[in-house]
Parts: sequence; structure tokens; C-alpha cells
Amino acid sequence: MTENRERVKNIVSGIFFIGGVGLIVMAVFMIGSERGFTQSKFKVTVLFRDVGGMIEGAPVQLSGVNVGTVAGISFLDETVRGRRVRVDVNIFDRYKSQLAQNVRFAIKTEGILGEKIMEITALGAGPAVDLNRPIIGEDALNVQDMAEVFSAAAEAFTRTSEDFNEVDIQELSRVLSEAAQALAKTSDGANEILSELRYISIKSKRLLDRLEQKVIDGDLFKMF
Repeated sequence: MTENRERVKNIVSGIFFIGGVGLIVMAVFMIGSERGFTQSKFKVTVLFRDVGGMIEGAPVQLSGVNVGTVAGISFLDETVRGRRVRVDVNIFDRYKSQLAQNVRFAIKTEGILGEKIMEITALGAGPAVDLNRPIIGEDALNVQDMAEVFSAAAEAFTRTSEDFNEVDIQELSRVLSEAAQALAKTSDGANEILSELRYISIKSKRLLDRLEQKVIDGDLFKMF
């Protein structure tokens, strides 16, 4: 009786063990199928100056669709067009036709945590990229570099604004001073002319008064 119980216990344990292993295998297969582990792929090599912290296993997306993963990241022995980092990506074969056009490979930041992914963008018109040769990619946006660029731009703008304001105020002051001087000279000249006209008017009036008096007295021709 004891032997039968022990046998049944071993059988039940064996069934549970086999079932557990089966579940694990099934889960691995499903995850692998979802991530494309069982799908055929082709390799593309992309060169960057800086990958911005992207790691192996990062997703590769085309128009927001996961089309592959980053398989490896390594340094080049010699730089190629300023690029020194080599990134090998595995892309599912079924997406090869979508990449047979003018596309751009770039590193982007995704999510709140700033996870780095590789994004492929179709550019439309233009020659198709050669997927069999290393492709020049666009580096990840470095926040520190961006901050330095904005800081330098703001400093240059401030300096330019100060120089402009200084020149503008000086020029405006000079123009106003010259205008005031010219206006003063014009005013003085106008006053002199008015004084002369006033003097001539007085003299003319006196002469006309004398002539009128002579006419009245009948002595107009005696004055000559």
C-alpha cells in the first residue's frame, strides 16, 4: 500500500514537472515569436558618431512599427566620414521591400525614461540606400550639446542686441543734435530775414508817407 502511494506521488510529481517545463517552453516560444526570434532576418550596418546610450536589444522602428532589433554595438578601427561607432541591426525579412528606398537611420529618444531606439524614416524622392553596405546614420540628440548651442545663441543674440542698441542710441542722438543745430541755424536765418523785411517795410512805409504828403502838398516835383 505504501509502495502504491509512493508510486502515485512520483507520477503526479512527474506530470507537474513535465507540465511546468511545457509551460515554460510555450512561454519562451510565444515571447520569441512575438519578438521575432523565430523569424528570418537580414543584417544592416549603420555608422554613428555617438549612439547616446543606446544598448543592444533596442528596438528598430519604421514609421512606428517594430521591424527589428539592435544586434550589436562596437567601435571601428578607423573612422568613416567622422563616424567611429558601428551598430549592427537585425531586420525582419518581410520588411526588406519597405527599406528598398531612400530612407534615413537615426537614433531617437522614446518615453519618459529616455530610452534610445533606432528609427527608420522614409524620405520619399531620392536614391535607394544600399543595405549591403554601411549606412551613415544621424546621431542621437545630446541634451548637453543642445543646451550649449542654445546658450551660445542666446549670448550672441544678447551681445548683438546690446551693440545694436548702443549704435542705435548714439546714431539717434547724433541725428537729433544735427537736426537741432540745423533748425537753430534756420531759425536764426529766418529771424534775420524777418528783421530785414521789417526794416525794409518801415523804410518803404516812411518813403511812401513822404511821397503821399508831397502829392498832397503839390510839392512832389520840388524834391527833385
